[in-house]
Amino acid sequence: MTTTETAQKPPSPTPTPAGTQVKAKQRLGDRVFTGTALGAGVIILLVLAAIAVFLVIQSIPAFAPDTTDNHILRGESFWVYVGPLIFGTVWASIIALILAAPLSIGIALFISHYAPRKLAPSLGYVIDLLAAVPSVVYGLWGGIVFAGFLQPFYVWLNENLGWIPLFAGVVSPTGKTILTASLVLAVMVIPIMTAICREVFLQAPTLHEEAALALGATRWEMIRMAVLPFARGGMVSAAMLALGRALGETMAVTMVLSVSGVISFELLTSTNPTPIPANIALSFPEAHDLGVNTLIATGLILFIVTFAVNAFARWIVARRAEFSGAN
Repeated sequence: MTTTETAQKPPSPTPTPAGTQVKAKQRLGDRVFTGTALGAGVIILLVLAAIAVFLVIQSIPAFAPDTTDNHILRGESFWVYVGPLIFGTVWASIIALILAAPLSIGIALFISHYAPRKLAPSLGYVIDLLAAVPSVVYGLWGGIVFAGFLQPFYVWLNENLGWIPLFAGVVSPTGKTILTASLVLAVMVIPIMTAICREVFLQAPTLHEEAALALGATRWEMIRMAVLPFARGGMVSAAMLALGRALGETMAVTMVLSVSGVISFELLTSTNPTPIPANIALSFPEAHDLGVNTLIATGLILFIVTFAVNAFARWIVARRAEFSGAN
């Protein structure tokens, strides 16, 4: 080998010791994105913790045994006062979810698997527009138009199905009942649940759908065997997200119902259970001193209920993912 060839030969790379990992050099954009994402996550946790601390500190006076000076409790214990409100919150939200879930899943299936391809994007856009309508507009529509429209139907339900406890009692002459409020909530949560279910249905494996159709299945049988099992976790997540929206809704329910503070399963009467958000909105302008702490304490209860619902939804989705992975 000549001297020129020796000079032109590249130096051999230094061997890396066994067991060591070579870290790739991160680009500036990657470091900025990583830091931004981490900061956003930390901010969310800090805000959530700050809200929880505020609610707990401000709620402590409401749990005092002596409530004679609390003009909201009127000598009752806090749990006697908040019990009907918890019932009203959960009752109205469950009714809204029961009414909204079948409609949302049906609309999502129609857009994703039945509607013509040129029509489906327009239908999805119209459904998404419903989520942009302010809640106060839904409240005005529900209290002024929808309640009066439903009142004759409520009379018919009471006359023909009054033997069912849900439709018993004296029908409200205005139509402003817990059922009306739940129907308004159902209309409000339909866009959210429909949008999530639609995206989940569109992500179903195309090969599974084509295989089912090739084996002679009808379109509904293909959806039942290939699409719905794949989308079950997504549908649960959509339902729980819609339930969380219904639990925290304030203005629409406030403009339909009045504060009554009772526990009743009757859907057509004027004496209705009151959800916590509506009670806070209606009672806060006149609250003072310990009354403010009491309303904040009911907000703490709503915070815990909403957190529990979301945690339960995450548990269901995680169990579903583990089950699918095992199979």
